[in-house]
Amino acid sequence: MTMLNKHGQPRRPRRCQLSVPASSTKMIEKAAESGVDHVFLDLEDACAPNQKVGARDNIIDALNNLNWGNTVRCVRINDTGTEWCHDDVISVVEGAGTNLDVIMLTKPYDAGDVQFVDKLLTQLELKLNLDKKIGLELLIEETLGLQNVEEIAASTPRLEAMIFGMGDYSASQGLDFDAMWGPDYKYPGDVFHYAKFRVAMAARARGIDAIDGPYGNIGNEEGYRESCLQARALGMVGKWALHPRQIPHAQELFTPKQEKIEEARKLTAAYRESEKEGKGAAMIDGKFADAATVRYYANTLDLAELYGL
Repeated sequence: MTMLNKHGQPRRPRRCQLSVPASSTKMIEKAAESGVDHVFLDLEDACAPNQKVGARDNIIDALNNLNWGNTVRCVRINDTGTEWCHDDVISVVEGAGTNLDVIMLTKPYDAGDVQFVDKLLTQLELKLNLDKKIGLELLIEETLGLQNVEEIAASTPRLEAMIFGMGDYSASQGLDFDAMWGPDYKYPGDVFHYAKFRVAMAARARGIDAIDGPYGNIGNEEGYRESCLQARALGMVGKWALHPRQIPHAQELFTPKQEKIEEARKLTAAYRESEKEGKGAAMIDGKFADAATVRYYANTLDLAELYGL
């Protein structure tokens, strides 16, 4: 049985979201074979302006003719302030809507941007008589988008996830990389922590997934792993990969360990048994289990169910 979020949309695995340029058929084919949780075929930053229209045909062909297995199939479209946004949606959904799971909207500034794409998708689903609703993911990457992130998170029940995109966000806020990482000065702490926290909090408040964006230093696998753990600590459930070598790290680190799952099951069962007996908290193997503990461990059990563990 498909797990649903609180809005009735499917719960999808997003431990790793692999970015793939829609202009490269070779890279698309490799992505389909990767077995990663989620692939987004990118019509935005990864495509030059003169490639964007033709790349739509690559996406339609790939969605209709490649074997994606259990991978979530997503298309990253251009933002609503561009000339390409509406045709990105129309072309891809008309060409391959039955084989498309999610659309990722870039640079939403407010709820209106999201609702534009939401209504366009609704019209297409009715026109094409699709028997499913295509999900929406949002890339929060502008200062105004972050200011409005709570409004954006509540904009439509179609919404399944929000991603923090630190690249464009850095430009939007005018961050100084030299002052962040040296050599003459190093910002004390993580300059992105507040933004990630806000995205994660807004997403969790609305019962949707929070995802961390890219880690650009492909060769620094240890740094990528640390970035995954930082995101997981904030309640995010996955991270982008810009290269296939990053995939196994994200898939591993956002999967709850089996011993953690067994502990969650044992403590939850002990508390439920204590409840049946008219008691409150329970002790098992020297560990305390009460209502708050059970609620905390429910997050682990929810992920275990999603991943079939």
